[in-house]
Amino acid sequence: MKKTILFLAAALPVSALAAGDTSEPDHRSSAAGAVIQVTANQGFDQWIKGFRARAIAEGIRADTLDAAFRDASYSTTAIERDRHQNEFTKTIWDYLDSAASEVRVANGKAALAKHRALLEKIEQTYGVEKEIVTAIWGLESAYGTFRGSDPLISSLATLAYDGRRGAFFEGQLIDALKILQAGDTDARHMTGSWAGAMGHTQFMPSSYLAYAVDFTGDGKRDIWSDDPADALASTAAYLAHFGWTKGQPWGVEVRVPEGFDYALTGERVTKSAAGWAALGIRDMDGGRVGDHGPASILMPAGARGAAFMIFENFHVLERYNTADAYVIGVGHLADRIAGGPPIKAEWPREDRALLLAERQELQDRLTRAGFDTQGVDGKIGPNTIAAVRAFQRAKGLVPDGYASLDILKRLR
Repeated sequence: MKKTILFLAAALPVSALAAGDTSEPDHRSSAAGAVIQVTANQGFDQWIKGFRARAIAEGIRADTLDAAFRDASYSTTAIERDRHQNEFTKTIWDYLDSAASEVRVANGKAALAKHRALLEKIEQTYGVEKEIVTAIWGLESAYGTFRGSDPLISSLATLAYDGRRGAFFEGQLIDALKILQAGDTDARHMTGSWAGAMGHTQFMPSSYLAYAVDFTGDGKRDIWSDDPADALASTAAYLAHFGWTKGQPWGVEVRVPEGFDYALTGERVTKSAAGWAALGIRDMDGGRVGDHGPASILMPAGARGAAFMIFENFHVLERYNTADAYVIGVGHLADRIAGGPPIKAEWPREDRALLLAERQELQDRLTRAGFDTQGVDGKIGPNTIAAVRAFQRAKGLVPDGYASLDILKRLR
């Protein structure tokens, strides 16, 4: 799977962005929105009729469908955000400024203190540290204060009918109906983000069905109510299922030595902590990093930004969200809630994120210059990073693979 490594796009949870992001989608006029609403609803109603038969074939009862779609309507908000989400990016340092802001850290410490008994019980049950669960809660819904208020059936049905990934969202809609049919909640209370993520820690319906737990013992897996117990326990159960190792850090900020071979960075290269130490990698205090299993060196902003030695728990967190910025955000916020320091390295703050069109132009220009990115999709994944690194070597630059505005200007 390709991953967005250098820049953060809207792969991140809507609630997390709403809690700290000031960027907004490209708005259209209200008149245009009205035309979309009226025109789309005619086709939307027909789509629901066809979907009804497919849902019944999947075991959804007619009464469940009637109740779920009684107040459902076409969501122009979901379509607007879906159509434009890849245009907007943030640099990793801008994202981390919000993800681990002093306010979010303070609120995380307060949330942990308030729910300490619950979180310690969850940690004891699932073997996932309370600070990690709290950090995910903080990024996904600002500790329950931004859980999303969009009616989920309307959002999912709209995206299934008119979105870019219709089959995916139809599957999520079927799963949402299974949740309603099981009686864990009703359509009125099943709210969340425009993209279908639900509750305190923003589970998609499919993840809910597979991993949500009834931690309170009341017979319902209630991730929507003001009581966060089921949602937080479900998050820990999810991470435990994918192999979370208690006591292993997600990552450690490190220093790389002069003359370090940047081709060794990235998740594809793993060594023991001793192996990295032999190459001169040290923690920020100058010591050797402890042995926590196979590790990689990640430099999400290239040679002029912070470097991290990451471990298997990093990859477990990727199961929640594949964006490196998100995983670093969760891990660093957890460290700060536990009393750890801010990231010590400087970031190239004079730089800015590339827009979608610029990322595509970068890939196109690299490929035409003989550095094949294996496609032009605007996603800065391993193939594009390798192409950037080859271009940098050819030009006598530091080959860190960082897809910056400077590289684009040089290609131009």
